[in-house]
Amino acid sequence: MNFKFSKKNSLHEKTPGYLLLLKEELEDNISNQPSSQDLSISKISKDDMRIIEGIKTRTRDWNLNNITRTKAYLDFYLRNPEIHWAFLGHMVSRNGGWNMTDLKGEFLPRLLTEKEQKAFFLFLERGNWLIFQDVFPQLLLYEKSRQLQRPLFHLLPCLSVSLFMETIWKFFWRADDRRLLAISMIINEQSYLKEKLMKDEQYTKVLNTIEFSLQDVLSLNHILFPFARNDKTKLMGQTLHHFTSLHERIDLGKRMYTLLFSDSVKYTHFLQWAKNKAHTGSRSDYWPHLFKNVKQTIPGRLYNPQVKGCSLKSGASHLYSPAFQYAWGDINHTKPSRADWFKDTNAIDHLINIPEKVDGEIQHAYCKSLEKLAFTIFTKKAIFLRRE
Repeated sequence: MNFKFSKKNSLHEKTPGYLLLLKEELEDNISNQPSSQDLSISKISKDDMRIIEGIKTRTRDWNLNNITRTKAYLDFYLRNPEIHWAFLGHMVSRNGGWNMTDLKGEFLPRLLTEKEQKAFFLFLERGNWLIFQDVFPQLLLYEKSRQLQRPLFHLLPCLSVSLFMETIWKFFWRADDRRLLAISMIINEQSYLKEKLMKDEQYTKVLNTIEFSLQDVLSLNHILFPFARNDKTKLMGQTLHHFTSLHERIDLGKRMYTLLFSDSVKYTHFLQWAKNKAHTGSRSDYWPHLFKNVKQTIPGRLYNPQVKGCSLKSGASHLYSPAFQYAWGDINHTKPSRADWFKDTNAIDHLINIPEKVDGEIQHAYCKSLEKLAFTIFTKKAIFLRRE
């Protein structure tokens, strides 16, 4: 593999050697993968076994639903602020919850059948669950390593974690490159989703539906990062248009990471908002002037668009955005296969060309998407009535 590095895009002042060393370690571990992955229980001490079982228990306890997962990420980050991915994971998981409750909110129930709503929810929930059950054990094992002041990453295979991340965590323990770790975790989680979710026909049927394409056309795949300024909550973020593309999902993760951490002032605002506003799954968490978690519109009445420029029209009811607990229940998931997604070192190509700055302007586009969606529903209802 030939790497082309530039000073502008370097991760580190010694980037070429740094990544080539990482590549060499990954190649060595691939060569020795059978012995690494088949870590015998008989070779693990009783103390280490207690650590593994404790991590599995804590992960199960917090992996109940989107609300518990989102809180767990933030709580971990506040204890371990050097692990940047935990804050990124928290903010993205908030968006996952909002997307889930949208399926029972103001707009989508007018476009989707109950069966389609459930299918979308199960798809989003499965992805949210999969990421947590893969990444949270890694976080807890790192935290335990810090407490004991010795690396425990050789135990990651016992937690079904990829060889890629076992190598990365060991590398991080020595190098303390926080950005490298965060981007590597993005690569791992998106690659993991590709293998465990995107190739599972039980869930991917939703990707081929007209409704999923409709969301893409209407630019509803916004990832929003709220923050408070002058007593008002503003939005920054990024938009993903091609969810099925692994490359684009990783690039989106890199942009979101840069948006959260590249500017210390913005970072402070994002974190302060997250700490002050508990996640409920309702979009009223960030814009109570526009959304309410109590339904105000009357069923059966002809729908009229209520929003203009992210403000309610005069006399219009608030947009309905329920809290998660009133929209969906907890789901019992089946365990994914243990097969490792990591097969070669091409994955580290994504560690090159990490943006230094990102334009996070999204509020205008998000407002226009809401207007477009409301108009789509109004048009659909009007056509239906004319046919009657």
